[in-house]
Amino acid sequence: MLENENIKTKIDFSSSAFKKYFKNTSWLLAERIVRLSINLLINIYIIRYLGPDEFGLLSYAISFAALFATLSTLGLDSLIIRELVKEPEKRDTYLGSVFTMKIFGSFSSYILIAVTTLLTNESPDTILLIFLIAASTIFQSFNVIDFYFQSKVLAKYPVIVQFTTAILTAGIKLLLIQLNAELWLFALVITLESLFWTVGFILIYKKQGFKILNWKYSKEASLQLLKDAWPLILSGVVIAVYMKIDQVMIKKMLSDQDVGYYAAAVRISEAWYFIPMAITTSLFPAIVNAKKISETLYLNRLQKLYDLLAWMSIGIAIPVTIFSEEIVKIVLGTEYILAADVLTVHIWAGIAVFLGVGSSQYLITENLTKLSFYRTFIGMILNIVLNFILIPSYGIIGSAVATLISFAVAVFSILVDKKANRQFFMMIKSIFFISMINKFLYRLKKSE
Repeated sequence: MLENENIKTKIDFSSSAFKKYFKNTSWLLAERIVRLSINLLINIYIIRYLGPDEFGLLSYAISFAALFATLSTLGLDSLIIRELVKEPEKRDTYLGSVFTMKIFGSFSSYILIAVTTLLTNESPDTILLIFLIAASTIFQSFNVIDFYFQSKVLAKYPVIVQFTTAILTAGIKLLLIQLNAELWLFALVITLESLFWTVGFILIYKKQGFKILNWKYSKEASLQLLKDAWPLILSGVVIAVYMKIDQVMIKKMLSDQDVGYYAAAVRISEAWYFIPMAITTSLFPAIVNAKKISETLYLNRLQKLYDLLAWMSIGIAIPVTIFSEEIVKIVLGTEYILAADVLTVHIWAGIAVFLGVGSSQYLITENLTKLSFYRTFIGMILNIVLNFILIPSYGIIGSAVATLISFAVAVFSILVDKKANRQFFMMIKSIFFISMINKFLYRLKKSE
């Protein structure tokens, strides 16, 4: 790696590189904002239409299926982008290998879901919902095409697919509401959405002059990817557990209605989580390339990423906390007013989530995937323990507190690792606006 301490770390807004990544990020953010707005409006109708009981049952089924969905990705999503950036000439080999592994993972997760639903004595209606939702993972294997476009910083193509799908599924959901449809049809739409994505990705990939039939499975490439991915696989399972276990535990310890209140608040709180994903997905190739040029540039870009993520998450949390009751009343109706207190607490978990997404990109770049597993494992265990302790005494508010604490501990536990503890201080620096303060003081001193 070339190292030049005099290298410019200030962003050149006129450079072609900046324009490329800005354009890509703009595509991602614009699509996510529009799609979020559409989904938010549709979800409001669905939540109001179903009521706390049925919406709680649907949310439970989604959470249950999500506990196993990570097995279908095999932790390969970020790794394939990294490899396609490094070796673009091996496109067909990487796409073919990862696709094959994801298909295998999808069917494996489906079998595990079948066994688990029998062991947990779920009702027939609940099992039907879980199976309909879990089927979506099979179609999601084709999202390897999306990862190819991400590696090329060509967000507009996946955006077209996702936006078109959002419009189609929104129309179907509205039609179901108008027809007074049964609950299971809303679960089916989740899988239909993945099917629409698959068709769209295949068509756009073909339009670019590529052929899926050219994909090749390579045992050597698969084993190499799995060697790096196994900590991410375990980490993904752990993430799924501690992101969704709260709703599963509320269902078992309280009621469907309580799940409905909690899930409604979480939907509003997590509606913002697309922001760090869109930003880091678009900027990840730039961060990888910066490491090839200079350690100074690399760390500088990481700090800027943390600053941006921290400022945005705090900027969201403050107004949502102040106006949580008004937000719930306007968005969901007075029937869901018990969700307001949950929202007030849960929204602050977003700071850890935003920074966690950014630091995960660092861990992947540095190939510290084991650390990624260890810290999420800590968060999962803590979340389960806190839920067991807090739910009986404080109900769904206790579950929100458990989520907030466990998310924060998981992300900032990076401090204990000597190789990565610098990232802890970079994230703390971003939370307390140190970069902004230093820049202000510098300009103040310069103007004197």
